Amino acid sequence: MVPWMTGGRSLPTRYVDIHRPDGKPDLLQQIEHGTLNLVAQVVNIGHPARGIIVPNLHQYHHLGDAVNETDNLPYNASLKPYQTDGKSSGTMDDRWAFTTRNIALDYQATAALAAASRALKGYNDTLSAKSLQSALKLWHEDDSLKMHMDSAARARNRFLAGNEMLAALQLYITTKDQLYADHFKKLIMPMLDRFPGFVMISALHAYPYMDKDYQDKIAAYMQKYKASCDEYDKQNPYGVPVTPGGWGGSGQVINYAITNYYANKYFPNIIGPEYVYKGLNYIFGCHPYSNLSFVSAVGVRSKKVTYGNNRADFRFIAGGVVPGILLLKPDFPENKEDWPFFWGENEVTIAGCAQYIVLSGAANQLGQHN
Repeated sequence: MVPWMTGGRSLPTRYVDIHRPDGKPDLLQQIEHGTLNLVAQVVNIGHPARGIIVPNLHQYHHLGDAVNETDNLPYNASLKPYQTDGKSSGTMDDRWAFTTRNIALDYQATAALAAASRALKGYNDTLSAKSLQSALKLWHEDDSLKMHMDSAARARNRFLAGNEMLAALQLYITTKDQLYADHFKKLIMPMLDRFPGFVMISALHAYPYMDKDYQDKIAAYMQKYKASCDEYDKQNPYGVPVTPGGWGGSGQVINYAITNYYANKYFPNIIGPEYVYKGLNYIFGCHPYSNLSFVSAVGVRSKKVTYGNNRADFRFIAGGVVPGILLLKPDFPENKEDWPFFWGENEVTIAGCAQYIVLSGAANQLGQHN
């Protein structure tokens, strides 16, 4: 456990005392934590790593305190296993970095670093500057690398266009360089015609930063987008995208509701606040199979068995958001409440929790103005 993930204080003994304010905003500390990691990868490897993960199966399915997955000492081949000289050890438990370069991932990191640069300004100005430098480095390198991609490489980078679009938007918001705005508009307009529901959230994020011509074009799409939202009322009684597949649909429902928050913000006469509340209602228990809240410890009845660090105890971490309902063909809903090891139904993830925080903040703002 690390202090910027707990809002607590850490000592060299690896002891963390949580729930004691350290005078620093937890959210900025978490952004700082992730940015340090990404910047270090760009500086030392040249680009973000595809993954950094433990090398041993026993570490991967480790069920105790996560701090014990490693001895926190770099591997030294001259020492025997479990032997240490105080600075290194002979235990091969160091994480491996998988460094295959993926341009779509580069663009995703570019977007994150450009956005982090804004958030960290005034809090950690040095890291803010390094973050933007790393984002620009990746952007310019990828522009060159992309020219030499063959069809197989483009297939492997199937998220390339969407991530490139996000990178251009975040670089424009951060730098105000019109070059990035023009690039963003060139990419998003064709995608709005093909996937209006999928990219509408990006189009709306850009809305306040773009010129009137762009804003008029987005306004023209909104009736079409509203019609796609209303189709969900015909598909299920919850009015949200309940999706079949091997992973529960909470994340998609939350993303749908967040998109509608921005749609309501800029086009309140087309998208009403109920399009936001539908998503939150679904997460809080208005869904098939049961009326459990998919947010642990939030609601009268909520998920008490989840796939988290304490999954072997058949317990939960408060605030964790699970994927939720699986729809098994043709029409059987499943959400096993008593077995934590079904990832697709019960795993709590950082991304899912972050999405829920955004949606909760959006709903609070709507409640104050309606």
